[in-house]
Amino acid sequence: MIGGEAARFFSAKGFDVLGIDNNMRAYFFGDDASTERNRLELQRTLVNFTHTNADVRDFDTIDALFRKHGSDISIVIHAAAQPSHDWAAKEPLVDFGVNANGTLNLLEATRLHCPSATFIFTSTNKVYGDLPNHLPLEELEERWEISSDHPFHDHGIDESMSIDNSLHSLFGASKVAADVLTQEYGKYFGMNTGIFRGGCLTGPCHAGAELHGFLSYLVLCAVKGKPYRVFGYKGKQVRDNIHSADLVNAFWHFHQNPRQGEVYNIGGSRFSNVSMLEAIRMIGELGGYTLDYEILDDNRSGDHIWYVSDVRKFQSHFPDWSFEYGIEQILHEIIEATAHQLAAHPPS
Repeated sequence: MIGGEAARFFSAKGFDVLGIDNNMRAYFFGDDASTERNRLELQRTLVNFTHTNADVRDFDTIDALFRKHGSDISIVIHAAAQPSHDWAAKEPLVDFGVNANGTLNLLEATRLHCPSATFIFTSTNKVYGDLPNHLPLEELEERWEISSDHPFHDHGIDESMSIDNSLHSLFGASKVAADVLTQEYGKYFGMNTGIFRGGCLTGPCHAGAELHGFLSYLVLCAVKGKPYRVFGYKGKQVRDNIHSADLVNAFWHFHQNPRQGEVYNIGGSRFSNVSMLEAIRMIGELGGYTLDYEILDDNRSGDHIWYVSDVRKFQSHFPDWSFEYGIEQILHEIIEATAHQLAAHPPS
């Protein structure tokens, strides 16, 4: 989703875009989560887009691609990942290979062949592990909420939160490794690296699955009439959601005046956040769909109860950037896109 959004955005600005993807998302989450439809659409609609089927774990192939294009590369947007807590526990070597070793391969290829390029890494709020769950929280009717007298209440969690001494999940640990590597290449080698610790990244092109992409998968289940399982926390867990277009626009602003090894929390912030129960209600209000769901007692290990990103550090560095998409508009777009997709490609 983020790669496709970036391809469209930078193509519209006149960049030649090289997309690297091998559709491991289908391996992680099944055919419904395949990136193939998005990839074919990019190839059909963008004249300055070239797709390469390559695995970020294969340094020789990545290195050859970067060597071929060399100093023509002005920006690298690294959005490849295994993004699920649960999946990482099934195949830890694959998870770490993609998330950590893949990031190292891209950083090293950039350093060797285009060291002045801007390097964007899509990290995650999961680098903070379960420390957010130790914040003082209050239970409201449809959501958990942080205590009103806590410093994080008004704007969300900022970059001062530690990434140490917490339960991360293996996915979170592999992303910590990649996050710190990207910081180090910026600070040690003087490269222009930006680390964006995202909340929930979403939008109408998201191929959501049960193990990843909760808004997209929630809408998919509602539209298809498929049962949905909520994992723990009474369905009141809160996530901030940032539209892929707002995120990629943030990448563009960073590229205009990049920094070296800078870390940013980036998400919907107080502007765009929602609980599970609130999202289920809003899907009914916006799309007329009634979701068949059950709330399980067990939550996913290390999963956040409440997470809202404080984006003020990024806004202070790049004051011309702002949000365009709130949670209602995001949900409306996902509902429309999902209904259209199912009408065009009905389940067999």
